[in-house]
Amino acid sequence: MSTRRAFVVERWTRLSAGSTIAVAVVLAILALAPLLFDANVVDSLTTLFIYLILSVMWNALAGYAGLVSVGQQAFFGLGAYFAIQLSYYGVGVYPALLLGAVITAVLSLPLSLLMLRLRGGEFAIGMWVVAELARLIVVLDPVINGETGVSMIALNAINPESRRDYNYWMALVAMVVLLAAVFALLRGRLGASVQAIRDDEDAAESVGVRVLAGKRTIFVLAAFGCALAGSLWLATSISFQPRQYFGIQWTAYMIFMVLVGGLGTFEGAILGGVIFFLIEYLFGQTGVWYLVGLGAAGIVFALFLPRGIWGTIEDRFSIRLLPVGYSLRMLRSDPGPGSGAKTPQD
Repeated sequence: MSTRRAFVVERWTRLSAGSTIAVAVVLAILALAPLLFDANVVDSLTTLFIYLILSVMWNALAGYAGLVSVGQQAFFGLGAYFAIQLSYYGVGVYPALLLGAVITAVLSLPLSLLMLRLRGGEFAIGMWVVAELARLIVVLDPVINGETGVSMIALNAINPESRRDYNYWMALVAMVVLLAAVFALLRGRLGASVQAIRDDEDAAESVGVRVLAGKRTIFVLAAFGCALAGSLWLATSISFQPRQYFGIQWTAYMIFMVLVGGLGTFEGAILGGVIFFLIEYLFGQTGVWYLVGLGAAGIVFALFLPRGIWGTIEDRFSIRLLPVGYSLRMLRSDPGPGSGAKTPQD
């Protein structure tokens, strides 16, 4: 007796719809955090939001578009640098933080014309070279005082309690907007295009995918996100030292978060950011051993859990809380003609 199976292609499941509602509830609570929690919790959450921005930006770039960069610290540092410059010339503190990221994104457009012609390891190393060149140029600016750096003095004019709250809300809004933008782009035509480019760039181009345009969109978005994270970090620390902001450790953190959480999964980038934040909170004061531990953990995950924590869960249990793709669900099994049997419903 033959059977026929009916399938349905879907994007949202009951689980994903429920998880979306839960996320909305959590965000509503987080919006009230400065009114509910003490200063230490607010500062910690601000740091977490910045890490989540960095993680999701690098995951969009490498996990979905296949552009593995080890130079995203260039944009992180430039976002803070331009905020300093704008503030120096009289722009308000918080507009300067946002405009610094916008200027960095604009500069990333001509940079993409060169960098996106490179592939694989050439692109990765090329981005690191760009980051080093950016640092050297910034050091030459007399406003920055070389490697000594400078402070964003205008921040000191704001009441510390108010400044803490403003930083928190700006980081929260930036995180929500950027994550929502990445989510929407990946669920649309661009998401399918960049994933096709990641899997086989030549094949994608042969079927009409606009390869350079797709990669450029993700490249500029990631540049903007990392630059905004850099300017937000400046708002929390006030001081700016080129060697710190252009340090490769920022990209190392991004890679660690994405590898642990799950490369190429939207939920994995978020999970990895949370895990990294907790590790830093618990062990960040141990000095060099903290960095050694991060490196060892990254190697272990790359060797034995290459899909990361969420990627492994997704593969094994087909759980997608915030799906950016499609899933195929079986509805029923129909007996063959003339069998006389009833059709079971799934």
